Amino acid sequence: MSGGGSERAESGRPAEEGRGDEPGHDRPEDRGPFQEGDPRLAQPPSARKILLATGIALAVAVLLLVTVVLPAEYDLDPLGTGEALGLVVLGGGRGEIPVREDGLRPREATYRVDRRTFELPPEGEIEWKYRLEAGKTMLYSWEASNWVRSEMHSERDGAPEGTAQFFEVAEETLHRHGSYTAPFPGIHGWYWRNESPDTVTVTLRAAGFFTSGTVFQEGTPPFPEEITRTPEELWEGWEERRWETSAADVP
Repeated sequence: MSGGGSERAESGRPAEEGRGDEPGHDRPEDRGPFQEGDPRLAQPPSARKILLATGIALAVAVLLLVTVVLPAEYDLDPLGTGEALGLVVLGGGRGEIPVREDGLRPREATYRVDRRTFELPPEGEIEWKYRLEAGKTMLYSWEASNWVRSEMHSERDGAPEGTAQFFEVAEETLHRHGSYTAPFPGIHGWYWRNESPDTVTVTLRAAGFFTSGTVFQEGTPPFPEEITRTPEELWEGWEERRWETSAADVP
């Protein structure tokens, strides 16, 4: 019996110690420190791969230089790609930049801003017109507290008194918003009539290259009023208030 036990102990122990050599039992933590030639070490790229990657990067850089940078920045277009891609010359080179003649209308002075409020009693009516030269533009937005009849018309300089050219007529409306470019020099604006039994308030906001405005109302002689308020005056202090608000939000 003792011999058998000894035989089992001798036959069993070597098998236990030898498991590390069996396939599937090779654990990385049992291998010890890294040594030269260890497959766990990353292999550096070969000199051939480094030269190949450098050559590709240089080729891409030269391609971008010739096809994009030179036409856009220096007006040099050896391959014609700048013209084909529609690149604009930014570097002030030899070529002239094409400039459209439509769309932009520069002015010598800044535009003016205006805000008006009109109180119309029942069956009351009023007109307000801005002075605009031919080709000058204004933006407008007006709102009424109740339904009104509205007409947008203009009177040309030198035209017979009482004649006008109409651009819009609304039998019942609460608001109008838009832009207007004067086709001739004269006065241009709106007529409002309150056909309701209650008082109506009309609030007008406008910005444009007008120089004055005139109110026409029964029983009051028309008198042109110069409009001098500029956008700088309108927004004075706005940036300071916005900065204070923004600064308060900064953690």
